[in-house]
Amino acid sequence: MNAKLKKLHKKLIDSGKLPSHIAIIMDGNGRWAKKRGLPRVAGHREGVNSVREIVEVCGELGIDYLTLYTFSTENWRRPQEEISALMQLLITTLRKEIDELNKNNVRLMTIGNMNKLPVDARDEILVGIEKTEPNSGLKLILALNYGGREEIIEAVKNIGEDVKNKKLKPENITEDIIEKHLYTSQIPDPDFLIRTSGELRISNFLLWQLAYTEIYVTKVLWPAFRRKHLYNALWDYISRERRFGKVSEQIVK
Repeated sequence: MNAKLKKLHKKLIDSGKLPSHIAIIMDGNGRWAKKRGLPRVAGHREGVNSVREIVEVCGELGIDYLTLYTFSTENWRRPQEEISALMQLLITTLRKEIDELNKNNVRLMTIGNMNKLPVDARDEILVGIEKTEPNSGLKLILALNYGGREEIIEAVKNIGEDVKNKKLKPENITEDIIEKHLYTSQIPDPDFLIRTSGELRISNFLLWQLAYTEIYVTKVLWPAFRRKHLYNALWDYISRERRFGKVSEQIVK
């Protein structure tokens, strides 16, 4: 890390305003590859290097949670060849990286419908989750076969069952009740969402949880997103005033 980045790193930590939970929509792998005349999977492979560096930096900064939009429910619409390559990349990456995650006290978690993933991918993920469960550092959450609408539908179905079985009265349904039925029931809402590649949409990601999340969009494609880009994003974040519906005068400084 050069002197400029070291200085910015210290300023970010000293600010005392870093987010507890960062979520990232890792977009632009295909475009990164296309610009270089490479197959799309090459962009996904280089994107793994970005993941590795961003996980490392978040650990150094003391970030509590990092959620990565890894594979969405809509991604099943992609060509089968690309889906197979993505699943194989997931397996090989976990096998290669899990010991390093464990060494760095990172705990692996997932959100989404794991049952629809290929058995070998699911098994590898479960091994990683079990191996890192005791860790108390950064919680790395992979959103796999995740869709915000599907998550809410499942929550509504489960709440409906509770009402049907007289475990819950409709008039007692609150935000807390809904949150307890989401994939993220044990995870705080993101403070900060980063989307790479310049696209201005949230792509069915954490629809409920992003209600008051600060959003940052960069044109940098995910395979090129590194430490300096995360620092720039975080510098933007700490300069903002989070009001949660209040006015400035009501915010405790």
